[in-house]
Amino acid sequence: MGKRRIPDLYRAPFPLYTIKVDPETGWVITAGGGGASKTGIKNAVHFLGLELVGGRYSATLLHCHDTDTHATMNMAIGKDVIAAGQDGSCRLLRFRQNQPRGKDKVAGGGNEQGTARRRARKGGKGGDEAAGGIDVSDIKDDTTQISVDKVGEVQSDLNPQDPLQKCVRFSPDLSLLLAGGTDGYIRVWEYPSLKEKLDFKAHNGEIEDLDISPNNKHLVTVGRDFACSVWSGNQLATSLCWHEKMPHIAERTYRYMACRFGKVEDQKDALRLYTVQIPHKRDRRPPQCYLSKWDGRNFLPMLTKPCGSEVISTLTVSDSGTFLGLGTVTGSVAIYIAFSFQRLYYVQESHGIVVTDLAFLPGILKGHSKTGNYETAMLSVAVDSRCQMHTVRNRRSFPIWLVLCFCMLMLVGAVLLLQHLFPGFL
Repeated sequence: MGKRRIPDLYRAPFPLYTIKVDPETGWVITAGGGGASKTGIKNAVHFLGLELVGGRYSATLLHCHDTDTHATMNMAIGKDVIAAGQDGSCRLLRFRQNQPRGKDKVAGGGNEQGTARRRARKGGKGGDEAAGGIDVSDIKDDTTQISVDKVGEVQSDLNPQDPLQKCVRFSPDLSLLLAGGTDGYIRVWEYPSLKEKLDFKAHNGEIEDLDISPNNKHLVTVGRDFACSVWSGNQLATSLCWHEKMPHIAERTYRYMACRFGKVEDQKDALRLYTVQIPHKRDRRPPQCYLSKWDGRNFLPMLTKPCGSEVISTLTVSDSGTFLGLGTVTGSVAIYIAFSFQRLYYVQESHGIVVTDLAFLPGILKGHSKTGNYETAMLSVAVDSRCQMHTVRNRRSFPIWLVLCFCMLMLVGAVLLLQHLFPGFL
């Protein structure tokens, strides 16, 4: 598709590092900031209301939660709780929507603010409220009110120099909270008690990414030490080797960058693991990056394909498991079909700077579809403070009844042709 301009859905007053969509409320939650440096760039979590009107998405800032001197670099959502990676800690923030402010009190309540408001609505006169036939005390403030409270904190990285949490996940059943950081350790807590369950050295160097299978049986971790490891508890089950059948790729020329489990559409018991491999060193003529697919039960390789020479910076998988989203260090955004790794959508340098996170819209938000006439929709954020929406229109397909009618016509035509060429055929 080439380079083209994607309109901004939202622009924050600080760099954006992470984005998620809450399926219960439909809010888009994005966060970032300037960190502890005294540059005047604030640190915050923003809650956005998302609307689809006339085939176009728009976003409205609903609430800004200030995070003081701590920039949120990564986060996970577990129902009404955000697990926010801030420096070497994971802070748990509970968010909720407060009831809109109701009627102003009128009868002997002495509500001066309400009285003044009613007088203002009447032009400043204290006349009879019923004179206009409307009881203005029934007017309500329907503005969305969101409150955010800190409900817990754990130390997720113990690096003595610049501790930093690199990734965080809730287990699918919300019984565990998992995090990895620059010290190479994986730490697991029981949730919501935050009682420590596991603490073990998983990689020599930084943890790049982690994910846990739907049944909590396997934990997959990616490190800068060229390893992608599968764990059962804190015991190493296996190490993946994506280029085992690619002899032209030398050892330690690529490293794993990301990992994600994904469902398989129409196959209830099937599970896939997706990994991204990027070149370890930068060259003038950059080599290809690669996408790999593994059986999520036995971790046998299923498919590996190149995905372009732009270095991948982030990976996400749609809730249905149908689509993969990729962002690059040069700001490009792409959407792939998970089954075949066919690229459906690509915008070169959509952001112009490193894409830090991606999030697909769930198929159903607040009880109804938010994707409209689009087959899928994906959000992206980057260091340029911009949040963008990327959509794939529904691919045209023929109804099954039309295909059957066409087959019947072909069959009848063939019979008539044979009857014409060979009289007495029937």
